[in-house]
Order: sequence, then C-alpha cells, then structure tokens
Amino acid sequence: MPQNSNETKKGHPAGLYLLFATEMWERFSFYSLKALFVLYLTSALMLDKQEASAHFGTLMSLIFLSPLIGGYIADRWIGQRSAIIIGGILMAAGQFAMGGGSMTYVFIAMGLIVAGNGFFKPNISSIVGELYEKNDPRRDGGFTIFYMGINLGSLLAGFIAGTLAEKVGWGWGFASAGIGMLIGLALFLWGQNKYLQGKGLAPRRYAAQQKEEKTKSIDAPLTKNEKQRIAVIFIMAFFSIFFWTVFEQKGAALNLIAKENLDRVITIFGHSFEIPATWFQSVNPFFIILLAPLFSKTWIMLGKIGKDPSIPAKFMIAFWFIALGYGLLLTASIGLSGADKIGMLWLIGAYLLFTMGELCLSPVGLSMVTKLSPPKFISLLMGTWFLANAAAGKLAGFYSGLLDSMTLSQFFTWPTLTPIAASLLLLVLIKPINKWMHGVK
Repeated sequence: MPQNSNETKKGHPAGLYLLFATEMWERFSFYSLKALFVLYLTSALMLDKQEASAHFGTLMSLIFLSPLIGGYIADRWIGQRSAIIIGGILMAAGQFAMGGGSMTYVFIAMGLIVAGNGFFKPNISSIVGELYEKNDPRRDGGFTIFYMGINLGSLLAGFIAGTLAEKVGWGWGFASAGIGMLIGLALFLWGQNKYLQGKGLAPRRYAAQQKEEKTKSIDAPLTKNEKQRIAVIFIMAFFSIFFWTVFEQKGAALNLIAKENLDRVITIFGHSFEIPATWFQSVNPFFIILLAPLFSKTWIMLGKIGKDPSIPAKFMIAFWFIALGYGLLLTASIGLSGADKIGMLWLIGAYLLFTMGELCLSPVGLSMVTKLSPPKFISLLMGTWFLANAAAGKLAGFYSGLLDSMTLSQFFTWPTLTPIAASLLLLVLIKPINKWMHGVK
C-alpha cells in the first residue's frame, strides 16, 4: 500500500485497498449465504421448494431494505466506521447461527444478517467515495477496483463455502462464511486509523450539520428539470424490477435446478467427478471479472465517436441479454422427460448472457442515480433505487416457489418473455425518458 502523499496522488489512496480487502471478505460471506441458503433449507431442513424460495425472497428483500436504516444511523450519529464494525460482527454471528440445524436458528440468523448488512453495506461504499475529491479523475477507476473486490469474494464463495457445505457439512459451509466476515473485519480494524485519512468518523454535531446544509439552500424548491430527472430514476427503477426478478432466480430456482436437473458429472482420464451445485454460483462473478473491463472500454470507445447508447437503451440491451439466457435454458429443456438432465454448458452459457445483461444495467443504474439526483436527495434516491431490488427479491422468491408446479420448459418461458415485454414497453417510452434527463448521458 502506498503510504506517502505523493504516491497516493500517483495511484489510488491507500485506504481503497483496505476497503477492497474488507469488502471482498464481506461479499465472500454474503455470496456463500446466497449459494447455500435454499439448498440448505431443502436438503438439510427438508422444507419444500416453495417454502424455501419464499424465505429466500424475504431474506433478499430485507437485505436490500436494511441499508436505508443503517445508512441513516451512520450519517446522523455513529459514523461509517462504527457502522461497518457493528455490521461485520452481526453478520458473522448470523452466519455461525445459520447452520444450527433448525428453523429457529435460521430465523435468528436472518435477523442478524439483515441488521448487519444494513449497517455494513451502504457505509463502506460511502467511505470509498470520501477518499476522493469531487472531481478527482481517479474516482471511477477506484470504484472499478472496489467492484472487482466484490466479485472476487463472490467467485471464491461457491468454491470454498459450497464445497465445505456439500462435501463436509452444511455447518462448515456457513462457518467458513462467518470466518470470512471476521477476516474482513480484522483487516478493517487493523488498518482504519492508518489508511482512511480520517474518513468515516462520527459526525461531531448534528445541529451544526443541519445549519451547514441550510446555508447551502437545502430547502430550496426543486426545479422542473430536477423533478423530471427524479421521475426518470423512479421509471428506470420500476423497469429494473423486471430484470432483477428473473436474474435472482440464480440464487433460488436455478440453484435448485443445478442440484437436481443438471448433468454435473465430468470424466477426466477415466475418472468421474460430480461438480458441486454451489460451484455454479461462481460462474457469474467469474464472467464479471472477465468482462467488466471490456464493457467499460466499449462504452468509452462508443462515447468518443458519439455512439454511446443512452441509459434507457442500455437497459433494453440488458433485457435482451437476459432473455437470450433464459431462451438457451428453454431450448435445453424442451422435450426433457423422466430422468433426463440438462448439460452444464447450457447453464454456463445462460450465466454468461445474464452477466452481459447485468453489466449493461447494474453499474449503469447506479451511475444514473448519482447523475440525475439533486445533491440534497442523492442518498434518499439511492435508497429508492435499492427498493426496486428489494421488490425484485421478493418476487423472485415467489416465482421460484412455483418450480415444482411446472415443467422446466414452462418455468423458463416466463423469464424469457418478461424481459422482452419490458424492453418493448421501454422502447415506447425511450424518447420522453431521454428528454426528461435534460442532457444527462
């Protein structure tokens, strides 16, 4: 890590690498949970798929709601650093409790993890932003590095926690997730004072903060252009629900399908090996790490020649990619009967297309919120954006619960058609949406 100011200006602030490592281990913990949760409920606790999927949907929904509260508490009273520490402790405790062997422990664990995520998730990202001045050209690159940390942790989760859970015991898988969270927390405690440059500390006086905000005309009425830009955020958040509802089947129904309906046996030099179902949860982050730099360079290149698609157009492209992914699975499932299974390359190919769609929508959406929001409402509107993810998580759990009542081809039909329908509706609205953005690209 660079330690003097000159080195920091040449590269990135030293604190970025500390936050990268902390977030990597937190994401390892979270994506371990995501890979194991539904399989654990159905395999170890013997819940049916509908009930397990409903619990998954509730968990994902609450996880995306909780940052509204945790971010508010940190901003007003305890500061981001304290919130991260509290959140890390709660999430680690939740992971250790999850493998307790009964639904009582599962509900306790869900509460701890949701509360911990609310404290942790919004505040570590806030400190990343604080490390850079407003117009620092290193900012976008810094967030890209941070995003790589997220996906590196996700990549490791399926392999480490998934293998332990399926080959040794479910408790071992959840325990590895808890240990990962503690490693990240230990790194943060070790380096916070040395590398964070005084960022993320508790506000000294809330009253003084209110006074400062008033001097910046925080109570000034919104202009017509600002209102229309806010409307665009709400419209695009609504459309994102269609994407995330089908995307989040990855952790629910597609996880179950990988376990039961996928041919996971490979033979090498006469030796057969069955790939654990949880390993497929690492395919998406692998493709993100591989493709994110390519997508970033593509948007820059298109921008230089004036061909960069508008934000609604990128959303439409995202819908087409995820529809193509489910179209692959639909094709693979047609005509299956009895003990027939889908080849694993069909699922890997679908995840590749899902990832391409994600890269057209997720970072674009986050960037859109920061561009379109009036400065005084940026945190509130970012929270609103995540509310769409919360709604999508609940809907994803509901639809996953219908898996046993359909054939696979029937199940894959709606996730194929829904994004196409959403893209057609967005196509009708693309001109007024672009107009209401008032020049924001």
